[in-house]
Amino acid sequence: MKPAQTPSYNWHQTYDWNYEHVPEPQAHIEPVVPGQWNFCGLPVGSPLGIAAGPLLNGRWILYYAALGFDVLTYKTVRSRHRACYPLPNLQPIAAPSVHGGEDVVGVSTAMRGSWAVSFGMPSKSPDVWRADVEETRRALPKGKILSVSVVATPENDWTLDEVAEDFARGAEWAVESGADCVEANFSCPNVASADGQLYQQPGAASRVAARLSQAIGDKPLLIKIGHVTDENLAAALVESVAPHASALVLVNCISAKVGDGKTLLFDGQRRGIAGEAIREAAVEQVRLFARVIARHAPALRIVGVGGIATASHVRAHLDAGAHAVQLATSAMLNPGVGLGIRGEFARPSPPT
Repeated sequence: MKPAQTPSYNWHQTYDWNYEHVPEPQAHIEPVVPGQWNFCGLPVGSPLGIAAGPLLNGRWILYYAALGFDVLTYKTVRSRHRACYPLPNLQPIAAPSVHGGEDVVGVSTAMRGSWAVSFGMPSKSPDVWRADVEETRRALPKGKILSVSVVATPENDWTLDEVAEDFARGAEWAVESGADCVEANFSCPNVASADGQLYQQPGAASRVAARLSQAIGDKPLLIKIGHVTDENLAAALVESVAPHASALVLVNCISAKVGDGKTLLFDGQRRGIAGEAIREAAVEQVRLFARVIARHAPALRIVGVGGIATASHVRAHLDAGAHAVQLATSAMLNPGVGLGIRGEFARPSPPT
């Protein structure tokens, strides 16, 4: 059966609507990607993964698992329920490229491959997501990896140790429910609280990562970070989390204000830009961290994220130093993109 080419996630509808309206998975033949691949030591058939954003629940995970993706990341969960921000959660933008120095990014009336993301890391209650993760892990085919993204939900007066404990609570529950690995979200451009800015504080990041590692035992721990261009911050962050983590996942969007020329959306608050516009900046960040990791923590791996839509984009991330990749925007717009990329890898290279 030909893979779907029309968008699967309806960005005109709410998060809760999309949570319930999941396309039915269809059987497809997965082209074999040449080479031996693993994800933080776990054997997989390709370097292709889906980032947490599109995978709202287990049914979404099973849908994309049938579309050529080997590592499926369950959308960020918490130790308590958190409602989603109001629409728009995904606002198309007009900028062809975003590198982090932009004051305001303009909106577009049509999707051009990039958008501003405004979910606020919603989460169903633990009893819902824990049961769903357990059922999903049982249903996933052999060779598919289930990663669960977790984040803390701190109160204003919480200490760092309390934040770490809340991270650890969610991670423990994820592993108890069957997660093969845990992705701790240390970056969210849509929030301004401690749960979204840890990657900018190496000392704090180290303490939280240590607690997370203790909580999940021998399961791989991945840490998702935001946009970093300063080599000193990159080095400090790498050194702080390397004793506890298996990989860094980067980049989690690029933060910017969003407007239409007259007014600013989202009450003037910054939002994460995702999609084609951040591809160049994302690959450059992989290069930066690959250099830093080679000097300070050679065992730490990189998972590249940002604007990936073709096999050449995947290769660019791998050549820059990524161990694997995750797609989000392109997979939401064209669910068949994973099978297409696998097909490109499977085709023999033309003679030189």
